[in-house]
Amino acid sequence: METEGKDVKEKGGWWRVLGRPSARWSLGALLAAGFFGGIAFWGGFNTALEATNSLEFCTSCHEMRDTVYQEYKQTIHYQNRTGVRATCPDCHVPRDWTHKIARKMKASFEIWGKITGVVDTPEKFEANRMRLASDEWARMQAAKSRECFNCHNFAAMSPEKQKASAQRFHKRAQDEGKTCIDCHKGIAHKLPKEYHEDDE
Repeated sequence: METEGKDVKEKGGWWRVLGRPSARWSLGALLAAGFFGGIAFWGGFNTALEATNSLEFCTSCHEMRDTVYQEYKQTIHYQNRTGVRATCPDCHVPRDWTHKIARKMKASFEIWGKITGVVDTPEKFEANRMRLASDEWARMQAAKSRECFNCHNFAAMSPEKQKASAQRFHKRAQDEGKTCIDCHKGIAHKLPKEYHEDDE
Protein backbone atom coordinates (compact mmCIF):
# COMPACT_ATOMS: atom_id res chain seq x y z
CA MET A 1 0.00 0.00 0.00
CA GLU A 2 2.83 2.33 0.91
CA THR A 3 4.61 1.49 -2.36
CA GLU A 4 1.43 2.25 -4.34
CA GLY A 5 1.14 5.69 -2.70
CA LYS A 6 4.80 6.34 -3.44
CA ASP A 7 4.27 5.38 -7.11
CA VAL A 8 1.35 7.84 -7.37
CA LYS A 9 3.51 10.66 -5.98
CA GLU A 10 6.37 9.85 -8.34
CA LYS A 11 4.14 9.74 -11.40
CA GLY A 12 2.60 13.18 -10.86
CA GLY A 13 0.03 12.80 -8.11
CA TRP A 14 -3.64 12.05 -8.01
CA TRP A 15 -4.51 14.43 -10.86
CA ARG A 16 -2.38 12.40 -13.19
CA VAL A 17 -4.03 9.18 -12.04
CA LEU A 18 -7.46 10.70 -12.62
CA GLY A 19 -6.38 11.86 -16.06
CA ARG A 20 -5.14 8.47 -17.26
CA PRO A 21 -7.48 6.30 -19.33
CA SER A 22 -8.94 3.29 -17.51
CA ALA A 23 -7.24 -0.06 -17.98
CA ARG A 24 -10.65 -1.70 -18.01
CA TRP A 25 -12.60 0.62 -20.36
CA SER A 26 -11.54 2.11 -23.67
CA LEU A 27 -11.31 5.88 -24.05
CA GLY A 28 -14.21 5.73 -26.54
CA ALA A 29 -16.43 3.91 -24.03
CA LEU A 30 -15.60 6.44 -21.32
CA LEU A 31 -16.34 9.36 -23.66
CA ALA A 32 -19.64 7.78 -24.78
CA ALA A 33 -20.67 7.13 -21.17
CA GLY A 34 -19.79 10.73 -20.25
CA PHE A 35 -21.68 12.09 -23.27
CA PHE A 36 -24.90 10.16 -22.61
CA GLY A 37 -24.60 10.69 -18.86
CA GLY A 38 -24.31 14.43 -19.51
CA ILE A 39 -27.42 14.41 -21.70
CA ALA A 40 -29.37 12.50 -19.03
CA PHE A 41 -28.22 14.90 -16.31
CA TRP A 42 -28.99 17.99 -18.40
CA GLY A 43 -32.42 16.65 -19.40
CA GLY A 44 -33.28 15.82 -15.79
CA PHE A 45 -32.03 19.20 -14.57
CA ASN A 46 -34.06 21.13 -17.14
CA THR A 47 -37.16 19.00 -16.50
CA ALA A 48 -36.93 19.77 -12.78
CA LEU A 49 -36.30 23.45 -13.54
CA GLU A 50 -39.39 23.69 -15.74
CA ALA A 51 -41.50 21.77 -13.20
CA THR A 52 -40.74 24.52 -10.67
CA ASN A 53 -41.64 27.14 -13.26
CA SER A 54 -45.40 26.68 -13.40
CA LEU A 55 -48.49 28.23 -11.84
CA GLU A 56 -49.34 24.86 -10.29
CA PHE A 57 -45.97 24.64 -8.53
CA CYS A 58 -46.10 28.26 -7.35
CA THR A 59 -49.54 27.78 -5.79
CA SER A 60 -48.84 24.34 -4.32
CA CYS A 61 -48.12 25.78 -0.86
CA HIS A 62 -50.96 27.35 1.10
CA GLU A 63 -48.96 30.53 1.80
CA MET A 64 -49.21 31.47 -1.90
CA ARG A 65 -52.49 29.73 -2.71
CA ASP A 66 -54.44 31.44 0.06
CA THR A 67 -53.02 34.96 -0.32
CA VAL A 68 -51.43 36.39 -3.46
CA TYR A 69 -52.95 33.75 -5.78
CA GLN A 70 -56.48 34.73 -4.70
CA GLU A 71 -55.66 38.41 -5.37
CA TYR A 72 -54.10 37.63 -8.75
CA LYS A 73 -57.25 35.74 -9.85
CA GLN A 74 -59.19 39.03 -9.62
CA THR A 75 -56.88 40.84 -12.04
CA ILE A 76 -56.62 41.29 -15.81
CA HIS A 77 -53.40 39.27 -15.82
CA TYR A 78 -55.44 36.19 -14.86
CA GLN A 79 -58.61 36.66 -16.92
CA ASN A 80 -59.39 39.11 -19.71
CA ARG A 81 -61.32 39.48 -22.96
CA THR A 82 -58.54 37.98 -25.13
CA GLY A 83 -57.76 35.00 -22.86
CA VAL A 84 -54.05 35.83 -22.58
CA ARG A 85 -52.79 34.90 -19.11
CA ALA A 86 -49.58 35.91 -17.39
CA THR A 87 -48.73 33.34 -14.72
CA CYS A 88 -46.37 33.65 -11.73
CA PRO A 89 -43.16 32.74 -13.63
CA ASP A 90 -44.03 35.13 -16.48
CA CYS A 91 -43.70 38.03 -14.04
CA HIS A 92 -41.29 36.70 -11.42
CA VAL A 93 -38.82 34.47 -13.29
CA PRO A 94 -36.54 35.71 -16.10
CA ARG A 95 -36.70 33.78 -19.37
CA ASP A 96 -33.02 33.85 -20.28
CA TRP A 97 -31.02 31.02 -18.72
CA THR A 98 -28.41 33.03 -16.78
CA HIS A 99 -30.88 35.30 -15.01
CA LYS A 100 -33.32 32.41 -14.54
CA ILE A 101 -30.72 30.32 -12.68
CA ALA A 102 -29.73 33.30 -10.52
CA ARG A 103 -33.42 33.87 -9.65
CA LYS A 104 -33.97 30.18 -8.88
CA MET A 105 -30.95 30.13 -6.58
CA LYS A 106 -32.27 33.16 -4.71
CA ALA A 107 -35.74 31.59 -4.53
CA SER A 108 -34.27 28.46 -2.95
CA PHE A 109 -33.42 30.57 0.11
CA GLU A 110 -37.10 31.51 0.36
CA ILE A 111 -37.78 27.90 1.32
CA TRP A 112 -36.31 28.85 4.70
CA GLY A 113 -39.35 31.08 5.24
CA LYS A 114 -41.61 28.11 4.55
CA ILE A 115 -39.67 25.82 6.90
CA THR A 116 -39.57 28.34 9.75
CA GLY A 117 -43.19 29.46 9.28
CA VAL A 118 -42.40 33.15 8.69
CA VAL A 119 -45.56 33.62 6.58
CA ASP A 120 -47.56 30.48 7.36
CA THR A 121 -50.73 32.31 8.47
CA PRO A 122 -52.66 35.15 6.78
CA GLU A 123 -51.77 37.40 9.74
CA LYS A 124 -48.05 36.68 9.43
CA PHE A 125 -48.22 37.17 5.68
CA GLU A 126 -49.86 40.59 6.10
CA ALA A 127 -47.25 41.56 8.69
CA ASN A 128 -44.50 40.74 6.15
CA ARG A 129 -46.27 41.97 3.00
CA MET A 130 -44.45 45.32 2.80
CA ARG A 131 -41.04 43.64 3.16
CA LEU A 132 -41.88 40.95 0.58
CA ALA A 133 -43.30 43.48 -1.89
CA SER A 134 -40.37 45.88 -1.44
CA ASP A 135 -37.89 43.07 -2.15
CA GLU A 136 -39.72 42.13 -5.33
CA TRP A 137 -40.11 45.74 -6.48
CA ALA A 138 -36.39 46.30 -5.94
CA ARG A 139 -35.58 43.17 -7.97
CA MET A 140 -37.85 44.29 -10.81
CA GLN A 141 -36.43 47.82 -10.78
CA ALA A 142 -32.86 46.47 -10.87
CA ALA A 143 -33.85 44.36 -13.90
CA LYS A 144 -35.58 47.39 -15.51
CA SER A 145 -38.91 45.51 -15.62
CA ARG A 146 -37.36 42.84 -17.87
CA GLU A 147 -40.19 40.36 -17.30
CA CYS A 148 -42.90 42.97 -18.00
CA PHE A 149 -41.30 43.70 -21.38
CA ASN A 150 -41.77 40.06 -22.41
CA CYS A 151 -45.39 41.06 -23.07
CA HIS A 152 -45.51 44.86 -22.89
CA ASN A 153 -43.48 47.23 -25.03
CA PHE A 154 -43.62 51.02 -25.44
CA ALA A 155 -42.92 50.67 -29.18
CA ALA A 156 -45.84 48.27 -29.66
CA MET A 157 -48.40 50.46 -27.88
CA SER A 158 -51.21 52.27 -29.68
CA PRO A 159 -51.29 55.58 -27.76
CA GLU A 160 -54.42 56.75 -29.58
CA LYS A 161 -56.34 53.86 -27.95
CA GLN A 162 -55.21 54.90 -24.46
CA LYS A 163 -56.80 57.44 -22.17
CA ALA A 164 -55.20 60.87 -22.30
CA SER A 165 -53.66 60.42 -18.84
CA ALA A 166 -52.13 57.05 -19.82
CA GLN A 167 -50.67 58.58 -22.98
CA ARG A 168 -49.14 61.39 -20.94
CA PHE A 169 -47.67 59.10 -18.28
CA HIS A 170 -46.28 56.61 -20.82
CA LYS A 171 -44.66 59.43 -22.79
CA ARG A 172 -43.10 60.84 -19.63
CA ALA A 173 -41.91 57.37 -18.56
CA GLN A 174 -40.15 56.88 -21.90
CA ASP A 175 -38.58 60.35 -21.77
CA GLU A 176 -37.33 59.80 -18.20
CA GLY A 177 -36.14 56.22 -18.82
CA LYS A 178 -38.64 54.72 -16.39
CA THR A 179 -40.00 51.19 -16.67
CA CYS A 180 -43.27 49.47 -15.76
CA ILE A 181 -42.61 48.82 -12.06
CA ASP A 182 -41.80 52.49 -11.40
CA CYS A 183 -45.50 53.29 -11.78
CA HIS A 184 -47.40 49.99 -11.84
CA LYS A 185 -47.26 48.53 -8.34
CA GLY A 186 -50.19 46.55 -7.02
CA ILE A 187 -51.56 45.51 -10.42
CA ALA A 188 -51.56 41.77 -9.71
CA HIS A 189 -51.45 41.78 -5.90
CA LYS A 190 -52.87 43.90 -3.12
CA LEU A 191 -50.66 46.81 -2.07
CA PRO A 192 -49.29 46.65 1.50
CA LYS A 193 -51.22 48.86 3.91
CA GLU A 194 -47.96 50.67 4.75
CA TYR A 195 -47.44 51.70 1.10
CA HIS A 196 -48.16 55.30 0.17
CA GLU A 197 -47.88 56.42 -3.45
CA ASP A 198 -46.81 59.87 -2.24
CA ASP A 199 -43.59 58.32 -0.86
CA GLU A 200 -42.36 57.60 -4.40
